[in-house]
Amino acid sequence: MMNVSLKDREILRELAARKAQLAACPRNDEILKMWDYQAKGVRNSPTVRLLFSNFTREVIDPRMRCEGAEARRLERQLLSSMVGRELFDDDTPISDRFDVNVFVKGSPFGATPIITKAKDSIGYHIEPLTDDIEEDFDIFRGGGFTVDMEGTQEWCAFADSIFGDILPARIMQSSLKGAITNPLVKLVNMETYYMSMYDCPEKLHELMDMATNIYLKYYDYLEENKLLLPTNGFSGVAQESFAFTDELPADGEITSTKQIWGFLESQETTAISPAMYGEFVYPYFDRMVKRFGLLSYGCCERVDNLWEDYLSRWDNLRKLSVSPFNNEEQIGEYLRGTRVVYYSKPRAEYVTNPGPLDEDAIRRCFRDISRASSGCLLEVAQREVGTIFGDYERGRRYVQLAKETIAEHWKP
Repeated sequence: MMNVSLKDREILRELAARKAQLAACPRNDEILKMWDYQAKGVRNSPTVRLLFSNFTREVIDPRMRCEGAEARRLERQLLSSMVGRELFDDDTPISDRFDVNVFVKGSPFGATPIITKAKDSIGYHIEPLTDDIEEDFDIFRGGGFTVDMEGTQEWCAFADSIFGDILPARIMQSSLKGAITNPLVKLVNMETYYMSMYDCPEKLHELMDMATNIYLKYYDYLEENKLLLPTNGFSGVAQESFAFTDELPADGEITSTKQIWGFLESQETTAISPAMYGEFVYPYFDRMVKRFGLLSYGCCERVDNLWEDYLSRWDNLRKLSVSPFNNEEQIGEYLRGTRVVYYSKPRAEYVTNPGPLDEDAIRRCFRDISRASSGCLLEVAQREVGTIFGDYERGRRYVQLAKETIAEHWKP
């Protein structure tokens, strides 16, 4: 049975009140207008956020005060929803609800990766289960996904019982996923995956087809059991973005996966040729894309070399990850004037390098991004930041420099 102490309850109610105040303030109204412009395809006021998922030990852990396990879980989510605004004054929109994502478990493969995490860092080691996909093919069988709607509802009700009169809880759904190459590499390592394209291509195709079918059956399961919810507004889109759009339902009954967002990426294949991507990845992704209403694509991989022959075929693509490994000016040419968001992920070293911020270098970085993305719908998310050295002002100044430079150089 879940419960919280009186002390933890007061802490949680205090945090809920703080979030409700942030949600109701004029600054949040301004930010929501920025996201609304993007949702409608209007090129106006790009958003800038400093994402902290890789340095929560600096911005979340030291600020935790609750003692009970359930209370700390709620506290972590409340604090996380406010970090961008409270510490960095970035363009993170604040919901006036406590959003509970539907509990989903599963993998397209039956095997479980062996991962050893480092004690004092975010690093980890993966021990491959096999170096021969063809010989050990059976270990990959048995994948699948489950939805714990009862557990989701219980957790939502639990949160509501503590602070629902201040910050009502609601159940949300995030974008559908279809990751294959990432969970596969965690089972066999990069070398085995790459060599399989040469050593046993037929078996690799069989594996990709099997994983794709697992996802398609999962999408069918969601539809048949009426487990779909709108993905709009504050709903999460993978890669730490949001689902604001005027092209999908924001409420009401959802009966098809074609009414919600989906997300795909294949950063593990960034070192292979576009032709090999076209052979070993695209056909399987294409089958899943046809099941999505809108698509967000990419992580850290190159997409500039895939655009013309592959990615541009997807009419429902609305958000494209643009990492520094791309020809950013070329991506700007591709996306200019379209409804596809140029989802910029700048180099992290400008904020993570030891010593004072190199403000001139930061300005040059965002000047170049602004020029490359002018005429595009621009969303900037500074990801892959391992540390800000516990210096919140450092993060705040970085965001300020980015916003000032974009305001000067980005053109709609």
